[in-house]
Amino acid sequence: MATTRKTTPPASSTGSSAPQRAPDREPHLAPHLALGAWGERVAGRRYVRDGYRVLARNWRCPAGEIDLIVFRDGLVVFCEVKTRRSTAFGMPAEAVDGRRQSRLRAAASTWLRSAEVRSDGVRFDVVSVLPGRVERIEGAF
Repeated sequence: MATTRKTTPPASSTGSSAPQRAPDREPHLAPHLALGAWGERVAGRRYVRDGYRVLARNWRCPAGEIDLIVFRDGLVVFCEVKTRRSTAFGMPAEAVDGRRQSRLRAAASTWLRSAEVRSDGVRFDVVSVLPGRVERIEGAF
């Protein structure tokens, strides 16, 4: 069963772990890639804040790419991060369809065979990132 965790950036005058706005652009990346990279950084910081250790970012193999692989208490979590500027076309997590889930499972299987990490189990999460809002769906599929 999927568990949804909604979090918002903490209010702080000294800064927060996630900016309220997505960056307008990063000069070395196309705007959509810069937005995605920003969302992956935000999601990674949230996992670390919640006690997870990041094992890999943007891990690639012939089966596909995994945005984040994190670990806590014997559990390996494979995370797909979806970032949008608005909900005009729906929530970001809605973009993780059955085809994408299959690719993530195949990539995770490849990673597990090659990794030197002992785990008690695995979980697949989806993190939706919008400016000022982060939602993590634990055990999304």
